[in-house]
Amino acid sequence: MPLQFKIDVVATLKEKGYTSYKIRQEKLLSESTIQKLRSGKGVSWENIEALCRLLDCQPGDLIEYIEKEV
Repeated sequence: MPLQFKIDVVATLKEKGYTSYKIRQEKLLSESTIQKLRSGKGVSWENIEALCRLLDCQPGDLIEYIEKEV
C-alpha cells in the first residue's frame, strides 16, 4: 500500500491518554478501526479526521506516500 502511517497511532493515542478501553467507551473509534490501526491498514477519511482531532495534528503528520518500486 503506497500510503502508510508515519507514526504508531495506537501508541501515540495512549501517550495522549486514550486507551483502547476509553476509545471504545466514548465511541471515538470503532473496534475494527482500532484493529486496522494496530495492523497498519488504511482507515477512512472520517477516521483520519477523528485521529487529527484527538491527536491535535494534521493528516500529513499521520500518513505519508511511499512510491512502490516496479
